[in-house]
Amino acid sequence: MNEPRGLSRDYGSTLLGAVDEGPRRQRIRIQLLLTTTIVGAQLIGIVVAISLALVGIPDPSFLRGDLVWVNFLALPVYIVCSLALGVLVGTVMTVRSLKWSMRDQVPTRDDARRTAWARRRLTALQALLWVGAAVMLGIWYGVVDPILIPKVVLIVLMSGIVVIAIVNIFVDVLLRPVYAKLMQAGFSVRGSSVRSRALSAWLIGTGVPLSGVFMVVLFAATSGRSSLVGVFVSVTVLVAVAAAVGLLAMFLFSWDVTGPIRNVQAGMSKVRGGDVSPAVDLVVYDASELGELQFGFNSMVAGLREQERVRDIFGRHVGRDVAAQALRSDPELGGAERTVAVIFVDVIGSTTLATEHTPTEVVAVLNRFFQQVVEAVETHRGLVNKFEGDAVLAIFGAPLEIDDPAGAALAASREIADRLARNVPELKAGIGVSFGTVVAGNVGAIQRFEFTVIGDPVNEGARLSEAAKEAPHLPFASERAVAAAGDDEARLWSPHTALVLRGRSAQTRIYTPTSRRTDSGSGRSEDHSAARGTP
Repeated sequence: MNEPRGLSRDYGSTLLGAVDEGPRRQRIRIQLLLTTTIVGAQLIGIVVAISLALVGIPDPSFLRGDLVWVNFLALPVYIVCSLALGVLVGTVMTVRSLKWSMRDQVPTRDDARRTAWARRRLTALQALLWVGAAVMLGIWYGVVDPILIPKVVLIVLMSGIVVIAIVNIFVDVLLRPVYAKLMQAGFSVRGSSVRSRALSAWLIGTGVPLSGVFMVVLFAATSGRSSLVGVFVSVTVLVAVAAAVGLLAMFLFSWDVTGPIRNVQAGMSKVRGGDVSPAVDLVVYDASELGELQFGFNSMVAGLREQERVRDIFGRHVGRDVAAQALRSDPELGGAERTVAVIFVDVIGSTTLATEHTPTEVVAVLNRFFQQVVEAVETHRGLVNKFEGDAVLAIFGAPLEIDDPAGAALAASREIADRLARNVPELKAGIGVSFGTVVAGNVGAIQRFEFTVIGDPVNEGARLSEAAKEAPHLPFASERAVAAAGDDEARLWSPHTALVLRGRSAQTRIYTPTSRRTDSGSGRSEDHSAARGTP
């Protein structure tokens, strides 16, 4: 699994340090935790073995005078030597396999292979030490009394299973930072599965204690020397051992499993909040099915991020309202009649601009011009439908219905005029506002179409923008646009003139804003004294 580097704070546990921790501190942390794990697991195994031997399975007894040399000489020497050997060899062997990670080097295929075998070798070493203990103690105790051999071997092997299971679970957690680096480098890592971890926890908490109970009953039945009270005490001790060791096993198992799940849970919470940025990506550090879950989450977020990117680009090209409508339903060719307001903005002297400036300079100026128009239109919930060379067509009332499309268009036209005069003084433009019924929908072919509006208001808006070029500081609006607007906006407009627009036979009454004074932030007129009139 090739996984991009994420920004998670840790590897599911604060014991493992932060993701961005330096290699030196990580090396010290891993060595310390590894040594502590081996020593702790061995001590737990020794305590379990002694508890089973002395109290849990008392018969046949080890507390005999002829076993003093084994109990107080041979056994302690073996424990000390095996503990030292397990810690020294296990730590050195594992650290050597992880040398590339501690030096913060890019792993090779051999490094990945050695790392994958590090946990198995460490587990095998612990198994070898406890099998060796079973063999050696079986021989030593068997020399004195052969009847002790089954008890010694079974107790040592059961305790060894506890040690091996603890080491296996804990080392899987301990190697998470190393697994993460391997998977980030593109290597597939196969650690123990969730099922095998659950089996290990079951062996520690259930399998070993049940075996001990079986042995107590077996020895009591075969020896004939065990009393009912003795059996009760033995079973009670085994239950106590099972409770303590089982609690430890379940804690280790839940700690191992819930770390990756909590990471995914935290990531899902951010995604539900709308955050699909790269900061949400998780570090894939688990080598089991839980790692696949982390990787699947990152793949999902990457897909959502790409979807948002496409949605954003789509919205920029066709307008966010049009894009949202297209994504909600399957768009079709054709349209429906809608009552809308239209703004048409056309640059004055675009030919002169193109001849006196380079194409790059022309595009830069036009982009500044378009920016002012788009911001003003979107502020008033309109849609910039087309960029036609050096002209802009904006629609109010389609595809998104608004309460007062005419009033919104008139207010937007005033703001456009103010913005252009203030922010793009080198360009002048004619601004026309019209209102009426149009057909709004998708026009083109089934393979390629676009949303647009067709009707007389669009033509009238274009003609009004031509007429407005005579007074570029004033937007020209048709009488029906002002008449359709709400009172608050309509009272800001007054009659200006009446013209026969190009292509028409009748005069069109034209209105312009009463005042050009605007407040500092919104571009709205402050003069509300004028009322509607007629020329």
